[in-house]
Amino acid sequence: MSTTHTVIDSPLGELTAVAVDGALTGLYFEGHLRMPEVSAFGERTDAGFEEVRRQLAEYFAGGRTRFDLSLAPRGNAFQQRVWRLLVDIPFGETRTYGALAGELGDPGLAQAVGAANGRNPVSIVVPCHRVVGAGGALTGYAGGLERKRFLLDLEEPALVREERLF
Repeated sequence: MSTTHTVIDSPLGELTAVAVDGALTGLYFEGHLRMPEVSAFGERTDAGFEEVRRQLAEYFAGGRTRFDLSLAPRGNAFQQRVWRLLVDIPFGETRTYGALAGELGDPGLAQAVGAANGRNPVSIVVPCHRVVGAGGALTGYAGGLERKRFLLDLEEPALVREERLF
């Protein structure tokens, strides 16, 4: 098992991408909450991260609405279920923790969904930023609420943005 990492510049600061045998296992912001020890990231290299760089650049430029990368985030079975739901939230849309809990079959799981969302190791690519509190309130984000707001604004449909301005 080969673990490697690289650092990618972005409009949100440096992102550290981590891969195991070519599959992305982590994408972390500077100051990311619950980030693993850097010693677990393996050797630093640019090799093997070209597609991650390209797709992130396209996303930040407004030309990509969905990622197509090999992913292998590590988490328990419940976290994996929640993270799969996150990938299905369409670009430019949000879901509440309660709505995701309902999709899992138990609206009482909203707090557990929030905890799993907060442990998502592949920020941006697995779009945990698209999950908001009841009534659309911005709630915790491992990269900070300013970054969450930036990502939601980046994804906001032009028509909605225009209506908000006028």
